[in-house]
This record gives sequence, C-alpha cells and structure tokens, in this order.
Amino acid sequence: MSKSAFPFSKVNYRLMWIGIALIVLGFTIIGLDSEPNGNGFLGLTLGPLVTLTGFIFEFYAIFAKSEDK
Repeated sequence: MSKSAFPFSKVNYRLMWIGIALIVLGFTIIGLDSEPNGNGFLGLTLGPLVTLTGFIFEFYAIFAKSEDK
C-alpha cells in the first residue's frame, strides 16, 4: 500500500471537479430562468436536475476506488 500525501487519487480529484462544475452549472441554469421567481422550466426542472446530477457525481467521486499499480 503506497502512502500518499493526498487522501484521494488524481482520478478522484478530476471527478470531483467535474461534479463541482455540474453543481455550479445547475445553479447558473436556475438563475437564468426568465419567469418570475424562477417558476419556469429552467428554474423548476432543468436546473435542479443538473444540480442533483452534480451532487450524485460528487458522491461517486468520493467513493470510487482508484486502481493504483
């Protein structure tokens, strides 16, 4: 077992960055909704789905096992 200064592998950190980008994208989509109080398709459907996908991706990135050889 190799000892590393970081708790995750390089792949895990890349996956985490992708998840963070999806979360930010989801919140941006919610903010772009032109309906009052965000009650349109972007604010109620698409944005939350993209944000939820980002959070699920984050959990996957944390629990994914890296294949170090």
